[in-house]
Order: sequence, then C-alpha cells, then structure tokens
Amino acid sequence: MKRTQVVVRRDVPARDSSVTVRYAECQKNHAVDVGGFAVDGCREFMASGDQEGTTAALTCAACGCHRSFHRREVQTTEVVSESSSHSSNGN
Repeated sequence: MKRTQVVVRRDVPARDSSVTVRYAECQKNHAVDVGGFAVDGCREFMASGDQEGTTAALTCAACGCHRSFHRREVQTTEVVSESSSHSSNGN
C-alpha cells in the first residue's frame, strides 16, 4: 500500500513584515435554538482578563462570548529598508 503525504502550507509573512491580528464584531447566533438569526451587537472583542494565555483572556468583556465567535482580521505591514533603494543610484 502506497502512502501519500499531504503538506498544507499557509501563507507565511516575509521576515521584513509585521502581522497584526484584530478581532472585530461578534458573529454568534443567539437565536439558533428557535431557528432564527440574531447577533448581540458587540462591535469588537475586548479581553476580560489581563494575562494573555489564560481562559479569561479568551472571553469578551463586552458580550461574554469566546474570541472564536468574533470575526478575525489579519493585517500585514511590510517594512521597507531605505538602504536598499540608495544602493542602485549608479554612483
């Protein structure tokens, strides 16, 4: 029997870039039990605990939902070095 290896590669940011993750509005459906759709109106995730990595830090202080219910936004900022642009001026 031949085995097949599958490699899943996610987009990895370059070394000279900065990644910022922000959790936006809550998308938890509070009316799923009755067959409807209703969100609580929470606009942004705010950690309820002060220490990162704890269970309290994953709970929103505004709505009480887990962070995974909030829409995740990833922003990548590329850092450009000025020294590389001056080296090709022909002098």
